[in-house]
Order: sequence, then C-alpha cells, then structure tokens
Amino acid sequence: MHPRWPTRSTTWMTLGLLACLATGAVHAQPADAPWRETSAPAEQALDATAFQGVDAALATQFTDVQSAVVVLRGRVVYRFYRDGEPDKLRDTQSASKSALSALLGAAIAQGRITSVDQRVMELVPEWAPLNTDPRAATITLRHLLTLTAGFAQDSGPRTRAGTAAPLPVREAWARPLAADPGQVFAYDNSVTPLLVTVLEKATGMPLADYARQQLVGPMGLAEPSYRDSIVHLRTLDMAKLGQLYLQHGQWNGKPLVPEAFADASVQTQNAGGPPVGLHYGYLWWVVPGKAPRPTFMASGYGGQFIWVYPPLDLVVATTSTVSSDSQQRGHALQLIRSPLFAAAQRRVAGEPK
Repeated sequence: MHPRWPTRSTTWMTLGLLACLATGAVHAQPADAPWRETSAPAEQALDATAFQGVDAALATQFTDVQSAVVVLRGRVVYRFYRDGEPDKLRDTQSASKSALSALLGAAIAQGRITSVDQRVMELVPEWAPLNTDPRAATITLRHLLTLTAGFAQDSGPRTRAGTAAPLPVREAWARPLAADPGQVFAYDNSVTPLLVTVLEKATGMPLADYARQQLVGPMGLAEPSYRDSIVHLRTLDMAKLGQLYLQHGQWNGKPLVPEAFADASVQTQNAGGPPVGLHYGYLWWVVPGKAPRPTFMASGYGGQFIWVYPPLDLVVATTSTVSSDSQQRGHALQLIRSPLFAAAQRRVAGEPK
C-alpha cells in the first residue's frame, strides 16, 4: 500500500511555512544581474559567515537532504552535496513538470503553438478517434498546463507519491472525462506524456533535442537524462530554472520564455489541491497571498524542490532521498524554512546599502 502524499502534517507545514514567508517584509532589488556561479574572495567570506552552521545542521538534523543550492540576486551563495558530486544528475520526481512548462512557453514564442488556448486536437488531430466524448475536443493547452483537463483519474497502479502512475499517451487521452474541461483541478501524472507529445508534434523534434536548443545550450545546463517521465538534472540546473522564472523568462538579458507566459505560470490559475495543497499555475505550485509576486515552487516527492521567494530574489533548489520516510519527515522544507532562509536574510543584511 502506497503512502498518500503528503501527509496532513506535511501539507500544513508547507502552507504555514510558505504563507509566512510570502508576506515577509524584506525587499530586494530586481533580479536582473547576470547569473554568477563564482564570486570574489570578499563575497565568499561574507557568504561563509551568513551560512555558518548550515553544513552542521545538514549533517545532524536534515539527513534526508542530499544536495542544496542557494541563489541570491542571481549569484550562487551556498552549495551542499552530501555525496561530493556537484555534476550528478538527480531524480527530480514531479519537479520536472515545471521544467516542461518552460519548453511549452518557448514553443508559443516561436509560433509553433498559437497560445495556451489552442485546442489540443488542432495540434494532435490523430487523437480525435481515441475519445468520443465531445468535451475532449474542447480541451486546450491551458487545461493541461493547469491540470484541469477533466479526465477521470485512473484507479490502477500508483506512484510512490500515492497518485496515479502516468499512462501511455493513447490510453491517457482515451480516458473518460469526469468533469468539464477547466472546471476541476486534479493532479494527473498522465498530463506529462500528453504535453511531451504535444510539444514534439508542434516542434517537429524529440523533447531532448528541443530542450537542448531552447534551454540546455542557452542556459549552460548539463545535458539532462529522461527516464520514466522524469527529468534528471543537476541541482545547480534546478536552481537555474527557478532563476529563469524569477527573471520573467529572461536569461542574461535574453528572453527564453515569453514574459507573459512565465509570469502567468507562477501566478494562481486555480485553487489547486492535493497532493501539495497550494494554488496552481502552469505546472508550478503557487503560494496564495497578497504579495505583488507570490512565492512559487516546483515540488517532487520526497523533498525535491525549486523554491522561489521573489521579495528576496531568492532561489533554493534541493534534492532528497526518494522514499516514503523522507516524504514524511519533510527535511527539505524544514531546511528551507529555518537555516537557509535565515542565512539568506543575514547575507542581504550584511551587504552595503
């Protein structure tokens, strides 16, 4: 029997942590500086002072966390790799859904997809005979991106997260509809293979080739691996994706994702729901609140996060042991909530005014 993800305690911890931080009073300058992975010795000394004690906490308290990268105002200020392998490709679990969002935005910018409101049947007409429900013909890219397509959730095999495992594409589209498109949020892992097929049909190239052209090359990412509908990335590259959305889809002054699409992706599109219990954008979870730019995150089972806090121009990427125990303990969220966030505040406070 698979655990339900997350437990109630984890959900409330997520909501309490993120809602609290979303109303924080600390404000930074816009994150428009070029990405920097190296620093001057003076900057490194200030970083070390601000993050003093975090390594010890990771060694003794947050033992499920396997890696962490912290980016402040476009500069890497802290890194941790339990295995000492910064270039290792890590299992991102469902955090990979948010990476897919960027590629769909790029395809829209190039005119390969008209808009998020284009009907899926226009992009993949060969799916029409697979589902005779007339509502299926009205499903748009927006419905898939916001997990509101309306498909009945499969009661078959479950993932470790307790959600339905992704189905083959044709089976996924052939499912009966339980709700009108756009009306009900339902966490649906089968949306990932559907969107990959839409993207490959629209661009005329495999996902890996398009990703290499649009993101991997321009952003200097390590070549990802693609296994079982999950993208494996370096932790540093997870942080880069968060920075891309923090900067409204721009990377070192060049637009890789349309600004309107990037901003809509990390704004509330619907009220969301399980398994994370936050609002939802375009394949990103969004923290409800009154901040001009809300906190947003990519979340994967067991503690895989890309967590972005715009008021501080802060991005945190973490990977953790993928297990039910890791999911229950929530070490990555506790790490973000306390030592990492406090260290980032100290670092900003120590900068010249």
